[in-house]
Amino acid sequence: MKITKPIRKFLPENLAIDSWNDIEVYCEDLINRDISTIENYKKWIFDKSEIDAVLEEDAAWRYIRMTINTKDSKLSERYTYFITEIQPKLAPYEDNMNKMLANSPFFEELKADEAYSIYFRGVETALKLFRDENIALEAQVGELSQKFGAISGAQSIEYKGENITMQKAATFLKENDESVRKEVFESMVVRRKEDVDALNDLFNELIIKRTEIAKNAGYKNFRDYKFDAMGRFDYTKEDCFDFHKSVKELIVPIVKDIQKRKLEKLGKSKFKPWDAEVDPDGRKPLKPFSNSKELIDGSIRILDRIDIYFSDCIKTMENMEHLDLDSKDGKAPGGYNYPLYEIGVPFIFMNAVGAQRDLVTMLHESGHAIHSFLSRDLEITSFKNLPSEVAELASMSMELMSMNYWEEFYKDAEDLNRAKQEQLETILKILPWIAQIDEFQHWIYENYKHSNEERYAKWDELNEEYGSGLTDWIDFEETRQTSWQRQMHLFEVPFYYIEYGIAQLGAIGVWKNFNENKKLALENYKRALTLGYTASIPEIYETAGVKFDFGKDNLKEISAFIKSELEKLIAKQ
Repeated sequence: MKITKPIRKFLPENLAIDSWNDIEVYCEDLINRDISTIENYKKWIFDKSEIDAVLEEDAAWRYIRMTINTKDSKLSERYTYFITEIQPKLAPYEDNMNKMLANSPFFEELKADEAYSIYFRGVETALKLFRDENIALEAQVGELSQKFGAISGAQSIEYKGENITMQKAATFLKENDESVRKEVFESMVVRRKEDVDALNDLFNELIIKRTEIAKNAGYKNFRDYKFDAMGRFDYTKEDCFDFHKSVKELIVPIVKDIQKRKLEKLGKSKFKPWDAEVDPDGRKPLKPFSNSKELIDGSIRILDRIDIYFSDCIKTMENMEHLDLDSKDGKAPGGYNYPLYEIGVPFIFMNAVGAQRDLVTMLHESGHAIHSFLSRDLEITSFKNLPSEVAELASMSMELMSMNYWEEFYKDAEDLNRAKQEQLETILKILPWIAQIDEFQHWIYENYKHSNEERYAKWDELNEEYGSGLTDWIDFEETRQTSWQRQMHLFEVPFYYIEYGIAQLGAIGVWKNFNENKKLALENYKRALTLGYTASIPEIYETAGVKFDFGKDNLKEISAFIKSELEKLIAKQ
């Protein structure tokens, strides 16, 4: 696939953004422009869209490079400069531009087009939320939240004379030798304990500043503010509460049954914390690949079997060096696909160590990447700025559709069956965790004056409600109480997590359709992704051939389907 960056029509091709002065003149141009005709108004929108794409891509590269090497202070400084110097100066211009958009007589005219209606709805929300006094606070929050990656990225342990990342260490928790699992787990506990106070202090500071931002904008708490800021127009906090309750009622018992079966095979009455990932049949951990090249090549073969366009997307990213997949010292934890709105070719970052979970992550992020390719030709940057409920539908659906072709990594039928079983069990186990993190966040910001001890108590309470009750945490109570500190979203992207649960239900529906009629399911999937954010979330889900519904009845139907598919795999053992 040959990709070229679109020719700029407003900004210079060689523009380098080293300071606010480099972009200010173009913002001034927009603010002072005559938009009294429909032609000028539309041209103005396209020029603003170009600035949006260029600035967001510039910020993206700063973030990407910083997370690849958190030990390079210059990279961190470049990202910090953007969020503390450029973004705060840009904010008042953004507000004035939004006012120009909304106050034009052509605003209502263009709203007749659904794509513009959704875009303008976001503009109206931004106008509602904007406060001058929040500019500095937003910059401070942005600077603080990046500290999580630096703290987590610096965590490592020594094992058998080698210094290894926490991601690498986690692979030893699948080892059959319990003494190995216990030793590594305890080393991880000791290392993480060093940062407990620092992460508590960081989180407390974030809560204070986020709450101040919300109150400045006239909101009772940050949760209510964030729901509007995230554009959650299609569901409410009460829907989230219903989801929490339904997961406890419908999913937790299924997970408990899975865990009981595993305990029986292990010959234990209760798990120890280091038993969570071990294979109950004593088989070695699945290792689908040895290095990132094998991961890329195998993923491309899988995507090629689904749709040749999909594999072309990842080949293009590989050729453009938009993949950084290996776990290494100083690299921030986790994985992501970062959209690059001007070039239209995203970047995949992850910490692969050869585990089955890495394969799933690669295919998950590939779904995001393909979404970027399919929506790259939309005419306005805002049309490509996806709500998470839609973005995660693309990625989670790809996980499941790809599962039909995992023999590209697993030639042994038993390993293939086992990998698929692990995937479906993981889906069922992750839903309670998603709901728990989401319920935790609601409590945190509704009770923003809470103490560290009260937060620990609430997390323990939720552990009881969402857990199976089958793990013995004696001597590791603090580890359990602070396990929320490993969830990056709490620090960096608050309230972005329930989307995984919502999208997971939709993705299961896409996979079900894919198994019944591959051609039609793929057509629907691609049409939905091509929409970007030019239609409502329910309409995009409907285009994909599924329901936007995370209520109890749909959850009951979906969980029954997954349980049935899981039982088929178990029967093959």
